[in-house]
Amino acid sequence: MKRRRLGLSTRAIHGDGKKRADWTAVAPPLYQSATFTNPVGSSAEVLYTRYGNNPNQVDIGRRLALLEGADAALFVASGMGAAALAHLAVLRPGDHLLSSEWIYGGVHRLFTQEFGRLGIDVSFVNPTESRTWKRAMRKTTRALFVETPTNPLMRVIDLEPIATLCKAEGLALIVDSTFASPMNLRPLEHGADIVIHSATKYLNGHTDVIAGAVAGTEQVVEEVRRLMQVWGQAIDPFAAWLIDRGLRTLAVRVARHNATGLAVAEWCAKQDAITRVHYPGLPSHPDHGLARRQLGGFGGMLGIELNGGVRAAERFLSALTLAAHAPSLGGVETLVSEPRLTSHASLTVAQRAQAGIPDGFIRCSLGLEDADDLIADFAQALARP
Repeated sequence: MKRRRLGLSTRAIHGDGKKRADWTAVAPPLYQSATFTNPVGSSAEVLYTRYGNNPNQVDIGRRLALLEGADAALFVASGMGAAALAHLAVLRPGDHLLSSEWIYGGVHRLFTQEFGRLGIDVSFVNPTESRTWKRAMRKTTRALFVETPTNPLMRVIDLEPIATLCKAEGLALIVDSTFASPMNLRPLEHGADIVIHSATKYLNGHTDVIAGAVAGTEQVVEEVRRLMQVWGQAIDPFAAWLIDRGLRTLAVRVARHNATGLAVAEWCAKQDAITRVHYPGLPSHPDHGLARRQLGGFGGMLGIELNGGVRAAERFLSALTLAAHAPSLGGVETLVSEPRLTSHASLTVAQRAQAGIPDGFIRCSLGLEDADDLIADFAQALARP
């Protein structure tokens, strides 16, 4: 009898759902050990936490692979580590990487400041114009990279035509799906080859871990593992244990983020003090139709532009009581930040404006608080003189 495929929430909690042996701990034990005893004379890989084969590391990797529909997955020490190692797994000196221009500032710096030192050339295109991908390709192009939804404009990229192009040209498609999590988007189902996450965000969900993850084919993940061992990017066992805890509530957390995100976005769209709202769940968003087709939910990330620029943003942020002014995202608490001072601080005012991030732009990571309370907090902050 064919085994029924488990749902996403069940996979997040139980993995493959195999029956536990008697006297098995329901909560997973923490293997806070750098090394493990090995059989004398064995040629098998030693168990050593830097190698990524500590049981806590292995368990969350298997769980993420099941959620993404991947052959394998591996957690590493940060989201930036995941971005770097995923690309280095498929690129070599002399290769060309074609990237969306709508990406996280840290990854942009990785591409422009570090990859050149490794002999890897990178160029950028507007990801919504399908013809630009083909025109920008070179004989040395080996991979394409996109982030969706994007930071901080929440643009949603149509992956399928890009994936079709990659398949025709024999290129790897790498997708950063941090903002969506596997609950709202599984890029491999849309033709991607490799998925990366900043696990600091929704996968962990409690603002107490720094980690990243890569999911894809067994071959690619093994190459990422090899690089991880060389570059010292292994995740600590306790961090892995905390991510295990976070994965168990991922489905219900993301469902709440989706509901709160839409409620707050709809309220913000009605406020005179807010000139524009960036949220794919609103009909006014340029990718609303695509988001409805491709995403399982619109997420908890929201961008708002305040009338009054920097002074209005600082006044609003200073008046908030529930929402914390802090970088990062995807946690149980609401965090707000200004991209001009965080993710896009390396850009000039003109460059940010051209990218659609004017002064007065605030990025909100909406948490699990009651939506009415967040709206009340935003309302009183907007009303401050």
